[in-house]
Amino acid sequence: MSALQRLNRQLPLLLAVVLAALPLVLTPYLSDLVVKILVFSIFALSLELLVGMTGLVSLGHAAFFGLGAYATVMLSPEYDPGNLGLLAAAAVGVAALYALFVGALSLRTKGVYFIMVTLAFAQMAYFLCHDTKLAGGSDGIFLNVRPTLGPLDTGNKQHLYYLVWGALVFTYGLLALIRRSRFGHALAGIRVNEQRMRAAGFATYGYKLAAFVIAGALAGLAGCLLAVKDAAVNPELLSWHESGAVLLMIILGGLGHLRGAVLGAAAFVLLKELYATPALVGNFLADHWQLTLGLTIIAFVAGMPQGLLGLGAQWQQARQARRLRRSRQRPPAGGRA
Repeated sequence: MSALQRLNRQLPLLLAVVLAALPLVLTPYLSDLVVKILVFSIFALSLELLVGMTGLVSLGHAAFFGLGAYATVMLSPEYDPGNLGLLAAAAVGVAALYALFVGALSLRTKGVYFIMVTLAFAQMAYFLCHDTKLAGGSDGIFLNVRPTLGPLDTGNKQHLYYLVWGALVFTYGLLALIRRSRFGHALAGIRVNEQRMRAAGFATYGYKLAAFVIAGALAGLAGCLLAVKDAAVNPELLSWHESGAVLLMIILGGLGHLRGAVLGAAAFVLLKELYATPALVGNFLADHWQLTLGLTIIAFVAGMPQGLLGLGAQWQQARQARRLRRSRQRPPAGGRA
């Protein structure tokens, strides 16, 4: 194994160590921004399990994200700090149950029909939260007291940072284990050729349903952490815009790679923060940040079809092409001047 390959394999561990040290040097604003990136990285990783590893393109993944957030706030005590472990388990359970229900029905369809069915179920959950007083209606609901986990108080910014960091490390490690397992190899086979996997004796429906439920549960965990961070939830967390945003994250980073999901989430959140800040881009661009962000992502996807992770390979290919052109233009040895 070359030094470059070893570095490539150790990169996630090195990045985790760097992220663990960041609170020592970051300002409160930048620390809060990094926490947001970490939360959306978990959300993006959950969708990567479906799209990148299984080949199931869902446009309703935000439903599980939002339900996890709502479950966290609605089950929290009104005046006392709740137990974050129990709240996270409840958020994951609610999201996983809804994913089981949605997946059991939607996985009987394929292609664009699967996309539309997942979108329909997500919109059902969205309107349930938007139009009922139980969920606070269009205004959403607030978390009065942030929960605790043993000695860790999520009202403390540093404690919250390390809790979210730990959740990201857990999610990344879990998906890395799944990718290397027999289950993960079966999902890869389903992504490439589902009919061949069925002919080989694999119950592909069960594998896809299991992946769908795990992805929904991890999205619920991300929603729980976002609710604790912001101390508020609203129906927009379940909207199709949020599903589209997380899909853009994994495409931007590079489909089929766990690191791509994290990189794409970081790039998307940072670009959004950049274009929505008047002090950096001016009032006009900040007022129309959706347009600027959309044009930037279109340019990125057009120029980098393999995502941000493919930049190195693209650079190497361009370098080899230049060398090949130079060698063809060079006169042969011993030829005329």
